[in-house]
Amino acid sequence: MDYFNYSRRESSAVNIGGTPLGDKNSIRIQSMTNTSTQDTEACVAQAKRIVDAGGEYVRLTTQGIKEAENLMNINIALRQAGYMVPLVADVHFNPKVADVAAQYAEKVRINPGNYVDAARTFKKLEYTDEEYALELQKIRDRFVPFLNICKENYTAIRIGVNHGSLSDRIMSRYGDTPEGIVESCMEFLRICVEENFASVVISIKASNTVVMVRTVRLLVATMEKEGMNFPLHLGVTEAGDGEDGRIKSALGIGALLSDGIGDTIRVSLSEDPEYEIPVARKLVDYVTARADHQYIPGIAAPEFDYLSPSRRKTFAVKNIGGDNLPVVIAERFDGKTDYNPLFTPDYIYAGRELPAKCISEVGYILDGDVWKGEENTYPAFNFNSIDALRNSEAELNFLFLPFMALTEELAEELKEMKNVVIISQSNHQNKLGEHRALVHQLMSAGCEHPVVFFQYYTENDSEDLQIKSAADMGALVFDGFCDGIFIFNQGELSHSVVDGIAFGILQAGRIRTSKTEYISCPGCGRTLFDLQSTIACVKAATSHLTGLKIGIMGCIVNGPGEMADADYGYVGAGRGRISLYKKKECIEKNIPEEEAVEKLIELIKANGDYIEKE
Repeated sequence: MDYFNYSRRESSAVNIGGTPLGDKNSIRIQSMTNTSTQDTEACVAQAKRIVDAGGEYVRLTTQGIKEAENLMNINIALRQAGYMVPLVADVHFNPKVADVAAQYAEKVRINPGNYVDAARTFKKLEYTDEEYALELQKIRDRFVPFLNICKENYTAIRIGVNHGSLSDRIMSRYGDTPEGIVESCMEFLRICVEENFASVVISIKASNTVVMVRTVRLLVATMEKEGMNFPLHLGVTEAGDGEDGRIKSALGIGALLSDGIGDTIRVSLSEDPEYEIPVARKLVDYVTARADHQYIPGIAAPEFDYLSPSRRKTFAVKNIGGDNLPVVIAERFDGKTDYNPLFTPDYIYAGRELPAKCISEVGYILDGDVWKGEENTYPAFNFNSIDALRNSEAELNFLFLPFMALTEELAEELKEMKNVVIISQSNHQNKLGEHRALVHQLMSAGCEHPVVFFQYYTENDSEDLQIKSAADMGALVFDGFCDGIFIFNQGELSHSVVDGIAFGILQAGRIRTSKTEYISCPGCGRTLFDLQSTIACVKAATSHLTGLKIGIMGCIVNGPGEMADADYGYVGAGRGRISLYKKKECIEKNIPEEEAVEKLIELIKANGDYIEKE
């Protein structure tokens, strides 16, 4: 694999209605309705809004036979209105529903975690090899008839694995690991290959971006070993809403798109589904614009493990590198001092002159030629001023360094400088590739200096900056290369907004926590409470609990599984009823919705995790 130069992964073509997927087709955009699939009028209206926003596939939840049968009415109504969008049925727990849905939808999504296996209970199960083989035969016996129905109706399928709904069988044999998630998928794919059924799309999703990226990378490698090239559907489940949902989605999906992986994406926001489409479109367009870029002559470091990366070994320079959390550097050239106290940068690059008012807990960076050794300040040099850097006596120096400037001679000299942090710089069309190439070259040269990534933009819209900066940082974070981030935006956005995005990227990549994290699903026809208003209420009551993870899930499909590493969970249990969790354990069941947020706060207080707002 080429880590430095962008190109699309080769995948097979799958016909889904009149909108083919994979191969040379463009990366498709899709969303999912959150209306009842028995409500034809509501589903049709929402599907139209998704298509009008640019959606190319529309997915609908199909809990039972009635919902599956009503897909026919929804399909007819859309065609009569001139909307030819392919419909995708989303099936969990009941394979008979998938059989029916295959007659009325252009694609059917099944979940290996609950297609034949019972709903997981997090119990350890013991199997002999013979017993395990019998379990796989049960899958084949049930799955092959479904494939035959799909063949007869020219229906594609999606094998959609969710980290949150792995079966007890898989968890017991493989553990909660990327290998287990991949095997859950491969069990079904091997049957498809044996049955000569090629109309298959695959997805592996998680709310944890690290798990999602690592697992999809492993899936691609596993398929290649077994001679498969099925197209991939990408998504981060339960990404949330607002800024957090956009950053989390762009970081995870963007990391894979940047490596050429992905043939269709869904950005799962806890918002109206049509709002997902513009975000997805911006992300796809931004990454694919790298196509045919100028070649980057990067060479992979021998010790780098793409499938199972660990944090790159660095020495610490003050609080940067080593075992320290990644830092945030910001700029304040205009003299303004707007800060969000939750997201105060670790360092401020002030350029030629310190601001009139300095904050004591922030370190200030000045250009090396004007730095006079002021208290709590540090000099910065560019690669042309190595002589000045060589003579610097500062305990912390910053060196702005582009990939092409790192010569063998400079690398040898840098190895003697233990007080230097490198700021990776790129103006390339594929700056991610150049940033990666610089770090690989440092690794190969034996340079263990911390690296901060300088990302330059001119954005006036906060959503655009969220998507672009997260997409540019994703692979760098998941590769284990990030000792810090420096977003320099010359648009009209305030400094505090830019700072918040930088901290949001680090949190979405699970390498530095600075606020409460919400794992909230986008909602679907299974959701039995008002998801958006509930999220707003939970956030209002808990947003000051920095470092706490809270899951807000519409139903039990992914509920306790997807939020397994959350501290607390709020899960739909029935019409207007909520169950509360402490990690995987259900503490209270079927609480009236109107009491649930207050009960959640009581649960957090009872476990000593609540602090009063200041």
